[in-house]
Amino acid sequence: MTRILSQEEQLRQRVDQLEQELERLRRERDEQEHLRFPWIDNLGRWEYRIDRNEVYFNAAKLTTLGYACDDVDQPVKYQFFTEKLHPEDYEQVMQNMTDHLRGEASAYEVQYRIAAKDGTWKWYYDRGVVTQWQPDGTPQLVCGIVFDITAQKNMEEQLRRQNKMLIEMAEIDELTQVSNRKVLLKRLAGELQRWKRHRTKLCIVMLDIDHFKRINDTYGHVTGDSVLHQCAQIIKKTVREVDLVGRYGGEEFLAVLPDTTLEKAVVVAERIRHAVEGESFTEGISVTISGGIAEYSGQSLEEFVDEADTWLYRAKREGRNCIRPRRTRACASSEE
Repeated sequence: MTRILSQEEQLRQRVDQLEQELERLRRERDEQEHLRFPWIDNLGRWEYRIDRNEVYFNAAKLTTLGYACDDVDQPVKYQFFTEKLHPEDYEQVMQNMTDHLRGEASAYEVQYRIAAKDGTWKWYYDRGVVTQWQPDGTPQLVCGIVFDITAQKNMEEQLRRQNKMLIEMAEIDELTQVSNRKVLLKRLAGELQRWKRHRTKLCIVMLDIDHFKRINDTYGHVTGDSVLHQCAQIIKKTVREVDLVGRYGGEEFLAVLPDTTLEKAVVVAERIRHAVEGESFTEGISVTISGGIAEYSGQSLEEFVDEADTWLYRAKREGRNCIRPRRTRACASSEE
């Protein structure tokens, strides 16, 4: 004998049937979204009901972040997503939406990072427009489409790092890890142009390791290379960040010192000389350095560098381990 269901049981059964039907319709809708927008990493459409502060969306927008639909209270509030925005992207996203709702932008369109359930960051591209307004003319419904562009962003970051590495390889002297001659001359040319516009002070210091050939002949080129690298790093650490140090050629280095008078350049050059003289080099080698300084006064780039080079060779002739043109100490006696 068939049992007659109570009114409550009938109602519960009807609710279960409706939920199953809604789930079927939701799956069909998601499939249709991918047919309408078949691009890679498409997460489907979304709708933001402003007056209710509710967001309706393709389930992929949620599951891509590692959440199951059952993890989230329904209906989903706008803040569920905005609270997961990367701190650096939050203001941009909110301002972009505000601008569109005010009619100051034709669409809401933005890229942003959003936190996944496991703590990693996903990149989303969002675009939407207001499609319905309330009787008073204020926006009521925003409809849009969202894409997961994480893979694209990761590729862009990888290319950025590779490009940076290639640029560094083209600009950095491989042995000493300071700028190469090409970069030095380019930077120096730019400083000369700046001098012509603003008449700022500009000095250069040409530095050369004393008796470097003797080091190579006595200890070998591997040790000589180590001395070159160590000297380059000492010079780089001794100057300011705004200054540029590079390998001019062989065992010669050039330091470009913008906004620096001759007197200050002498102080810097002497500080470098003392630092090299006091450094402990490989195999206990004692290393000294000589330098020539030139202050720019309107000559050509070649004449400017030649002037510093001339003062350097004067320091070499006068005994090495000293700085010229200004005598700040007697040169250490040393054979040529």
